[in-house]
Amino acid sequence: MVESDQEYAPDASDDDSDAHRVSVRGGGGRVSKDQIDHAFNEVRRTWEDVEEGEDGTITKTIASLLQQGKRKRTLKDTTPLQRGIIRHLIIIIDLSAAMMEKDLRPTRYLLTIRYCQDFITEFFEQNPISQIGIVGMRDGLAVRVSDMSGNPSDHISNLQALRKDDPQGQPSLQNALDMARAALFHAPSHGTREILLLFGSLLSSDPGDIHTTISSLVASHINTTVIGLSAQVAICLTLVKRTNPQSNPQKHYNVALDEVNYRELIMRLATPPEAHTQQATSIDDSNASSLLMMGFPSRVTDPKPSLCACHSRPTSGGYLCSRCSTKVCSLPTTCPACSLTLILSTHLARSYHHLFPLQNWATVPWSHVTLPANKHKTLCFGCQIPFPTHPIKTSKQVAKARLPPTKPASSDARNAESASTEPSLASLKRPREDNSSQRARDEDQTISESGRYACGTCGEFFCVDCDAFCHEIVHNCPGCLSREGKMMARSEGQGENGAAPEEMEGVITNGEKG
Repeated sequence: MVESDQEYAPDASDDDSDAHRVSVRGGGGRVSKDQIDHAFNEVRRTWEDVEEGEDGTITKTIASLLQQGKRKRTLKDTTPLQRGIIRHLIIIIDLSAAMMEKDLRPTRYLLTIRYCQDFITEFFEQNPISQIGIVGMRDGLAVRVSDMSGNPSDHISNLQALRKDDPQGQPSLQNALDMARAALFHAPSHGTREILLLFGSLLSSDPGDIHTTISSLVASHINTTVIGLSAQVAICLTLVKRTNPQSNPQKHYNVALDEVNYRELIMRLATPPEAHTQQATSIDDSNASSLLMMGFPSRVTDPKPSLCACHSRPTSGGYLCSRCSTKVCSLPTTCPACSLTLILSTHLARSYHHLFPLQNWATVPWSHVTLPANKHKTLCFGCQIPFPTHPIKTSKQVAKARLPPTKPASSDARNAESASTEPSLASLKRPREDNSSQRARDEDQTISESGRYACGTCGEFFCVDCDAFCHEIVHNCPGCLSREGKMMARSEGQGENGAAPEEMEGVITNGEKG
């Protein structure tokens, strides 16, 4: 028998086993029971949410899940905060061989390209006076995919061209950050400087010290957000902590769990970030004006095509700069001749709702629906679709609800036996019941039992579809706008007749006509 076939290995000590134990969430040492319970509570059992209805189908459960998803997108923090509506964002995409993994269908590479296209469209819908640039990481180099621009069509076409090439090599995080910093170097100080890193690898092949690059980003006031596709990387966590010192790192660094979570993490960046106050470096900075000069050009149509100053392409239509009359083909942009910001009034109006967001609408219980003042509100104020009627319980259901809960025989003995033989099983089941009950309470607060959602200002009732449409697209309440229109009409028509404002207010609030 060869000696190397069977070698005696003594039992490892506790210290040696602790040194090779994989820690949870970056902590060293053994895994405590609290950490196990916390990880157990994070598991969501989707099969527990499915319940059969009275007709034996799960149609009601599916409808409630759809409503919960709509309300989840709608319920946001509506605190009026100072936000940077003029943004300059660089998207860094990992184009290395790690993006060929198929844990995200079809592949990480194709899914990232598709989500980036959707993000660019949504980004310019909510930030029309902002600009985006795209940088890639491949073969240890940084590749410029799209220059800094405010035209979403150019970015989407450049992303579609990436489908022809396969990802290869190793990423270089340092080279990509240096290129992104160079692209944001000439960004004006009144706008934000941001970097979104989509990182799918677990390493970075850098030519130098990456901590020097991170220090340069901090000095340039560049904020970084990282979305990982594999696992949490230490250098990415350091990057996020140093470039966002006033924010929670978990807000700017997340690892995608699946395709749905990956899309939610990316789309969350479409909302402008909060503007943190910075100490003035000098007296001139503290006394500087916060106003920004912008130009609102008018569109012109030439009888013959002429070259535009932004792309040097012959076009028959365009916009003339309000200061130097230089022709540009699209808005928003910066005048190539005088560096004046050129936008339309609609662009500025679309960015306004981030500063004063629409308040979240409250759920309406059945007890509030049956009030005499709300009985006439049987239709949605937005789409005029009838609301569901109040469910009436049958005599059999009422008798069943009054019966005391049945208790199986010898349950005390079985409980005592299970408590004595399997104490760990009981301790593991307890967090599961608390988690499901907490989840049920959250859903009750999110989804309205009556299918109605009320505006806190005008008091009108809306359905869940109108709730999502008004908060995501319109950013205004139709009831409040209609109420203001009625008040203006009554003040003009009845103001001369001596009608008091309090009387008109009561008429409109109570929903009476005339």
